[in-house]
Amino acid sequence: MSNADNGLAAPTTIDATIAYLGAQGDGGARLPDGSIVHVPFTLPGEVVRLQNSAGRWVLDKILTASPDRVEPPCPLFGECGGCTLQHMRPAALLEWKVDRVKAALGKAGFTNSPNPQDFQVPPHSRRRADLAIRRQGKAILLGLHARNSSDVVDLTSCLVLHPTIINALPALRDGLRSLEGLRQSGDIQLNVLDSGLDVLLSTDHSLTTGDRTRLAALAELLSIPRISWKPQSGNGEAENVAQRGSVRHKLGDAEVSPPPGAFLQATAESELWIQQAVVHALPKKLGKRDTIIELYAGCGTLSFPLANHARVQAYEGYASAASALKAGSGGTRVTASCRDLSRQPIMSKELTAAAVVVLDPPHAGAKLQMMQLITGKPKTVIYVSCNPAALAKDASGLHSAGYTVSSVTVIDQFLWSAEVEAVCGFTHGSSHRSRNGLSRSG
Repeated sequence: MSNADNGLAAPTTIDATIAYLGAQGDGGARLPDGSIVHVPFTLPGEVVRLQNSAGRWVLDKILTASPDRVEPPCPLFGECGGCTLQHMRPAALLEWKVDRVKAALGKAGFTNSPNPQDFQVPPHSRRRADLAIRRQGKAILLGLHARNSSDVVDLTSCLVLHPTIINALPALRDGLRSLEGLRQSGDIQLNVLDSGLDVLLSTDHSLTTGDRTRLAALAELLSIPRISWKPQSGNGEAENVAQRGSVRHKLGDAEVSPPPGAFLQATAESELWIQQAVVHALPKKLGKRDTIIELYAGCGTLSFPLANHARVQAYEGYASAASALKAGSGGTRVTASCRDLSRQPIMSKELTAAAVVVLDPPHAGAKLQMMQLITGKPKTVIYVSCNPAALAKDASGLHSAGYTVSSVTVIDQFLWSAEVEAVCGFTHGSSHRSRNGLSRSG
């Protein structure tokens, strides 16, 4: 019987103990009525006082703080939705992310996985940003959305982003303010490439001739090799509206020209750690005729390092990225193909013949491609994951097909967020030997 049934007023505050962190980084607690509530900005082990606000339980006060609690270093934390865990000691945050990957593998059935190697990027290292633009009177707001809101928090400081991005924001605000094609809202994607800052702008109206002239001046002011544009609505290809130099970026030993808004690993440090983890998971000996099949190859982040060890047949569904990979693969052992693996997966027969299959699928996982992979049973599978839930689902198929885990690397490349990257090596059959000489059957 509820309090209301007894004629008693429902409680407006309640004390609870945080038992765990949920997938989004919010603390989970069980209330006296048995229900579970997730509370932002709390940590496991903390005793907190919750307040009922419009039917939702929100944090009112921390009664007993976790030893892992620290003072958030950014003045925008709590307002900006970019970071969710700045109140947690970085070492404890990395440990939590390692546990998430281990739990995902355990859920898939791998209960005796190797101890993971782990890495954490430093502040001021993120070289990719996707920012929202809003007009507010005569001002331009340029930043990230507030938590669970469409409101834009103006990014006046950031401890995550690379200095090249942060230092460009004031001039970008000034330049965007004068654009006639930016009526109310837009988006801007920024990549720090070897050639400099690369900009992809989306606006709610078409650019005028004057806008293009203004963007060319902005590119000159900030020494930006390329500014591209596409409409905010629709999926049209980006067009270059200001080009003052070549666009280039080195991946492994090769140089590519990424398309506007290209996907890159979040930091240079994490890119190197991912490459090293993938190479480490390769079989100890690969013959000259062996082929590595790489799925979801992007512009070649893994393709070119892998080509130092065997021939690489790389598949990428995004045409512009596949073209960049193909153009940069001359003189290497990489053969690039454009193929939408969610509609036309590589079939099991071809996968069986490969010495290794490497895949770095999107957030939702490999879906149809995994069905072909577990049927083909290539000897070695190296899976790069950005989502523990998708990893658990896809890896469960590998477990059912008789694979064992040979290596695990966890990389915290999204500092102070709940996101985590992992590289997992899987081998099939007990006769294959790991890099340390132990049987990969366990």
